[in-house]
Amino acid sequence: MDNVVTKTLLDIDKHIDALVKQIELLSYVNPLNIEEEKARFFSSKYLTDPVFNYPSIDFDRFKLHRKLFESDLESIEDAEISKLYEDIIYQYSGLIQCIETVGTDKKFYYNCLHCFGTPTENDVENAKFILHFEDEDKGIPKFQPKYSAAEAEVFFKNFSENYDFSYRIKHSDKISAIAMVLNNIKTLVLNTNHTYSDNEIAVLTNHEIGVHMVTTMNGLLHPLKIFSHGFPNNEETQEGLAVFAEYMSNNLTIKRLKELAYRVIAVDSLAKGYSFSRTFRLLHNQYDLDREEAFYITVRVHRGGGFTKDYLYLTGLKKVYDYYHSGKDLSLLLTGKVSLEYVDDIESLITKGLAVPAKHITDAYAENKNTNKKVDFILRSLK
Repeated sequence: MDNVVTKTLLDIDKHIDALVKQIELLSYVNPLNIEEEKARFFSSKYLTDPVFNYPSIDFDRFKLHRKLFESDLESIEDAEISKLYEDIIYQYSGLIQCIETVGTDKKFYYNCLHCFGTPTENDVENAKFILHFEDEDKGIPKFQPKYSAAEAEVFFKNFSENYDFSYRIKHSDKISAIAMVLNNIKTLVLNTNHTYSDNEIAVLTNHEIGVHMVTTMNGLLHPLKIFSHGFPNNEETQEGLAVFAEYMSNNLTIKRLKELAYRVIAVDSLAKGYSFSRTFRLLHNQYDLDREEAFYITVRVHRGGGFTKDYLYLTGLKKVYDYYHSGKDLSLLLTGKVSLEYVDDIESLITKGLAVPAKHITDAYAENKNTNKKVDFILRSLK
């Protein structure tokens, strides 16, 4: 590309990068008092909805919106790139609106609908189809809880020796997931309230390090920072890739697929207007889900006032599974926090010298080691 054109684009990209470094939705939407509210909820016999507290917002939301939309996209002469940046600015603006309305129920929920959508009838049917299958974990030692967060950390460090990057590991009792990667500070967070099984360690190392940390590190290598902060709808693709790494490494089980299906059911109940306690009772009483598991799935979906993102794990998995089995190149999707819908843009940016091929590649993607024929049958059958 022309040097003047490239400089204009890089200046705009740098301007956006400086603004959106603070937008890590997961840093704001995880309640600070999950365990206290769990005890209160259980003692109320599942009738009194939890009242969650959230981290305070440490940036000027209005100023951030205004400066984002001041980006001079008209000066980008390449129409494809200009359109990509327009999509991205709307995406970041939507995430700011989510953050500024965390804890305000309907406002947050509607902002999440705008950013993440909600399950279709097909998605709900797919979830119910998965729930017909029997778990395969009854009495098998690898599914038994045995490792503290500190003990689990050792497994993550050993697994990460396969990769040429370093990151921080933190422990927290303030997250609803059992582990998560915070992209903007290159940190893996492990939940100190959880006791990990061998299967969970295998799942999480492939999921969190093999994909989420890999795409975090690859995203930092491009001239353009949008690869690091995220393309529109990147959550669906990123979670799909992460669960697909579980599949390729032969760690995706019926039990895990059912967990993703329960999340779809929970988000659907949110869309139907169910309260926290009613969603919980749906999972615990109607679907016979263990009360601890039912509680944490309900927290994930109802946190912030209604967080719809969780249904995307299953839709993303199906899309990545089909993409792989059609013979397409997964490495393009590992170049950063990117989306399936923008594969052509990624290829075009690499060709123009504005992006680079993925340096770090998910170990699990080297060879399909899945031997679970039921899992394959389910993934092929999803609509």
